[in-house]
Amino acid sequence: MDALLLTAPADVFYATGFLTRFWESPARPWFVVIPRSGDPVAVIPAIGAALMARTWMPQIRTWDAPDPRDDGIGLLTEVLGDLVPEQGCIGLPMGLETHLRMPLADYADLCGRLAPRSFVDATRVIQHVREVKSPAEIAKIRTSCAIAGRAFDAVPQFARPGRPLDRVFRDFQMHLLDEGADWVSYVAGGAGPDGYGDVISPAGSQPLRHGDVLMLDTGAVREGYFCDFDRNFAIGAASDVARRTHAALWQATEDVLQALRPGMLACDAHRLLCDGLTRHGAIPGGGRLGHGLGITLTEWPSFTPLDRTELREGMVLTLEPGAVIAEGRIMVHEENIVLRADGPELLSPRAPHDLPVIA
Repeated sequence: MDALLLTAPADVFYATGFLTRFWESPARPWFVVIPRSGDPVAVIPAIGAALMARTWMPQIRTWDAPDPRDDGIGLLTEVLGDLVPEQGCIGLPMGLETHLRMPLADYADLCGRLAPRSFVDATRVIQHVREVKSPAEIAKIRTSCAIAGRAFDAVPQFARPGRPLDRVFRDFQMHLLDEGADWVSYVAGGAGPDGYGDVISPAGSQPLRHGDVLMLDTGAVREGYFCDFDRNFAIGAASDVARRTHAALWQATEDVLQALRPGMLACDAHRLLCDGLTRHGAIPGGGRLGHGLGITLTEWPSFTPLDRTELREGMVLTLEPGAVIAEGRIMVHEENIVLRADGPELLSPRAPHDLPVIA
C-alpha cells in the first residue's frame, strides 16, 4: 500500500489525537491520509481546523463544508493523487468492525477520479497496530475503570426497592460523570427475578422489586478511552439460584485470569470460559464471551469459537461470561484486563465473589 485513507472516528483519533464529540453530527466527512513515507495529511472541514492544529498533525487541508457540489472529494483527490503513484494502491479498512464514513456516491466518484490507482483492504493493518496498547493507553483505560468502579460502589445509595429502573440508569450516569468521566457513551443493564432477559435494552419505568437481580453495564470515557464492565446486585434478598450463578460466573472468570497467556487464540478464551461455567454448575450463554477494548467500546478480537486471532502481550480485553438461568433469563459478568507476558492484569476493580445484596 502506498497510503492509508482513514475516515472512521476511532481511526482518525488514533492517528492524530483529534478528540471531539462533533462526530455525532453526520453532516460532514473527515479524512486522514497516511502515506507510506512522509508526513500524514488531514483533509477536513474548516470547522475542525483549530482543534486539529492543536494535535501533532503537520499538514492540514480544509474546505468549507458541507458543500453539496463537492464535499471534500476534489481536495482529497488532489492529496491522494500527489502522494500515490498512478499504478499505486490505497489502503482502506473494508472488513469486519470497520465502516466507511463518507457518502457511497462520493467514494465511487473518488475511485473514478483516482483510477487507475486501486483501493485495497487495510483492515488487518489497522487492527494489528491498534490491538496492542501502549503504557499510556493502558493507563487511560485503567483510569476509566477506576471511575466506573467508584460509581458502582455508589449503586446501593440509589438502587432501592421501588426505584424505577430508568431513574437508576440516570443516577448511575450522573455518578459516572461526578467521578470524572468525560462522557458516558454507553449504559445498559436490566433487572428481573433471579436475572434479566437481555443486556442491551434501554431502561423502562418499572420499579425494582424485592428479589430482583439488577445489572448495570457501562462504557464510560476518559480522554478518549473506554472502560466496559458490569456489576450485579440483588435487591432486598438473593435467591439460591442467583447466588450460585453469580459465584459460577465469578469463578469461571477467575479460572481464566489464572490460565490465559499470550499466544493463545481468541477461541481458546471462549472455550476456557465455557468450560469453567460448566465445571462450576452453570449453563454457558450464547454469543461472544469477551472482546477487545480501547478507543471504542468494543474492539476486535471477539471471544467466539470462530475467532482465531492470536492474543498478544499488551492487548486490553474483556472477560464476559454469561450464564442461562432459565428460559428468557440470564446473568452476565464482565471484567477488563491487560494481557501481560505472565497472564492477565486486572484493570477493573474485581467484583466480589458473593452477589451483593442491597437491603
